[in-house]
Formats: sequence, structure tokens, C-alpha cells
Amino acid sequence: MTEVAPTPRVLSGIQPSGNLHLGNYLGALKRFVGSQNDGIESLFCMVDMHAITVWQDPADLRNATRELAAGFIAAGLDPEKSILFNQSQVAEHAQLAWIFNCVARMGWMQRMTQWKDKAGKNQQNASLGLFAYPALMAADILVYHATHVPVGEDQKQHIELTRDIAIKFNHDYGVEFFPITEPVIEGAATRVMSLRDGSKKMSKSDPSDASRINMTDDADTIAKKIRKAKTDPDALPSEAKGLEERPDARNLVNIFAALSDQSVDDVLRDVGGKQFSEFKPMLADLAVEKLSPISTEMARLMQDPSEIDAILRSGAARAREIAAPVVQKTYEIVGMVR
Repeated sequence: MTEVAPTPRVLSGIQPSGNLHLGNYLGALKRFVGSQNDGIESLFCMVDMHAITVWQDPADLRNATRELAAGFIAAGLDPEKSILFNQSQVAEHAQLAWIFNCVARMGWMQRMTQWKDKAGKNQQNASLGLFAYPALMAADILVYHATHVPVGEDQKQHIELTRDIAIKFNHDYGVEFFPITEPVIEGAATRVMSLRDGSKKMSKSDPSDASRINMTDDADTIAKKIRKAKTDPDALPSEAKGLEERPDARNLVNIFAALSDQSVDDVLRDVGGKQFSEFKPMLADLAVEKLSPISTEMARLMQDPSEIDAILRSGAARAREIAAPVVQKTYEIVGMVR
């Protein structure tokens, strides 16, 4: 029996499909930066292979990949402490994904909520990649024997599938090779909502630019969008329970809490009873303080793509040092002659 001695390792990634926004920052980048000082080896990936499951203009994809990398770095991620790379530079992702395509079951894939949402009634015309991409996501994680994956609630089902694939592989081949990965879901604003509709997730696909704060927005634009964010006429409550039926208010308080590293209850102890005419300027000032330095640094980095490309190449080389032995051992287990 092949035994695993799992080393604690964090892996997470974001699709480079343009318009990095506040939801990506609070739900992912900010947490990634915080985790790099925890003493756990961390890998952060621009999942450009996932991006092409739907059509991408090649020039736009290259630019979006670099912009996302710039966002990671500008947010405070240190490429020396963590491994930062884009997925397509590490061939082992695709190699392990094929093995997992042969382990995963069609029924598992058909139950994926995001497959149903993205393909909708047009399933016959959706790409095979869109259907099978949860197996690639499992490979992204398990090719590094990652033990923990920071994700939003909407990705939790894919981590469960990753666990199912690892369990089935280990069972089918009589080994204990792949670890059973744990999702890491935490934080006050891991699911940031639209500034125009607090019941909908903030999204780069929303036709209204006013619905989101882009990480490339300058200070004036950030403040303007917050001032115009949808609210309700009531004063802020003094405890979180008072936000339950107030999605727009809850969203803005959650954003304040996440930006200020406070709990929602702590924020409401300070601002309970205030009208939004008082709270919005406070939130705007905080957002500008925290976000405008990031947008400024992103702009600087994007003026020299060669600096970003060098960081990604170095990260990919380091990632392959971990991934290649895992794929080699997987091939041996499966019975492939090497």
C-alpha cells in the first residue's frame, strides 16, 4: 500500500477573465495574503485553462492573466513566500486531469450546480471542457497534495467532488495516496454582493459597472460608487440580527467589516443608529484607504508585463517541482510504463 504523509499545503486559484473586483479581493486575495504568513506552504494559481471552457479572445486572456497576477502582487502577496503561477505553464495539471476524467463518474458531473447554471438549456452546445472542468479543478488541487483550499460557498460542491475523486482513486487502486482536502470558508465578506442589488453576488458579468468596485478603479471612482450604492431608508441596527431582512444594508456592513478586519457585531456597535448618509462616507473613506494603493500598484505593474511574466515563470518552475513527482507516482499506481 502506498502511504501518504500529507504536508499542510494551501492551494487556491482565480479565473483570469478580466475585471478583478472587490468581491475577488475580499473573498480571496485578502485572505490569501493573510495566509502566506501562517507558515504553511501556499500556491496561488491563475486558472487560465479553466477560463477557456468558454470562448476567450487570446489577447484578452493574456492581458487578464497578467492583470490578475498584478492584483495578487499589489494586494500584498509575496512571490518569494508563496508560489504564484498560471495553470497552463504546469503541464501536470492537464496530465492528472485526464486520470481523474477516468475516475470521476458522469452522474457526479451532471449534478454540479455550476454546470447546470452555466450551460443552462444549451447543454448540447456547451464545450466538453465546461462539463469536465471539475475534474481539472480536482487535479489543480491534488497534483500538489493540497490539504486546504480557500473557496467561496459557491465552490464548496467542487471541493466535495475533489474529495470523492480522491477517495475513489485510493479505493480503486488500494492506496492511500491522495489526501482528503478540506475547504476553508471564512470571513465576513466571502460573498460580496452587488452595490445595486444586495440579493445578487457582485459579478464582473453584470452589465452595470456601478454594481461593483473594480480593483482598477481610482479613488474618486471608488468613493462615487459607494455613495451611489443601493440602501434602504432605515437607520443601521446595533446588532447583526437587525440586518437579516435588509440585504443592501447587510452587504455594505459586511464590506466595512471585511475591509477593517472587524466582526459585523463590532462594526454595528460603533455605527448602530446612524443613517446611511453618515455611514456611506465612512465606508467610502475606508475603501479608498485600503483599495486605491492596490489599484495604483496594479497600474504600475501592468506597464511592465515582462516583470509579471518573469514572476509567473519562476512560480511555475517551483510548482512543477511539487507536481511532477505526484504525477509520476500516479502513473506508477495506475500502471503506466514510464
